[in-house]
Amino acid sequence: MPERNQAALDFLLNRRSRPAKTLRGPVPDRVELEVILTAAARTPDHGKLEPWRFIVLEKAALTRLAALIPARAAALDIPADKIEKAVAQYRDADLAVAVVEAPVATDKFPKIEQTYSAGAVCLSLLNAALASGWGANWLSGWASHDPEFCRFGLGLAGHERIAGFIHIGTETKTPPERPRPDLAQKITWVSE
Repeated sequence: MPERNQAALDFLLNRRSRPAKTLRGPVPDRVELEVILTAAARTPDHGKLEPWRFIVLEKAALTRLAALIPARAAALDIPADKIEKAVAQYRDADLAVAVVEAPVATDKFPKIEQTYSAGAVCLSLLNAALASGWGANWLSGWASHDPEFCRFGLGLAGHERIAGFIHIGTETKTPPERPRPDLAQKITWVSE
């Protein structure tokens, strides 16, 4: 029988993201955050390419990004309700980590596997923050998919894109449990 890590399994069976709008300071300090980032970096990565990187966004950087949203939204004709939501995502946050998909040129491994690895880093980062006792949430939004916002606001290269923003902070309100998938509708058993 394999050795069971019951504490880890219990955590995964009960984990729950915390809405970013309910997170406030204090936030992890650099030493605490480096532990969380170290855990996140231990993710599946076909070919050991490390096709991702982190940008740690502290309060001043998030405030700067929030200020960039209105002009960029106007250029893209984004509806007003989506503009305010995007501004709030950055303005109201105290700490977020941008996970940047940074694909590596190779003929050995499909590019999609590098995308999957960046997504796995997002989930690992989210879970590491939650396991460390912090509230955390994985967000994206229209601005994170806009190459101009990412280039000017975050310094991304042309081949890079945001896989997600992981917001981390102190939980101010425990969210209610939400409905979970009906596994009977999601599992196909194949025995032959």
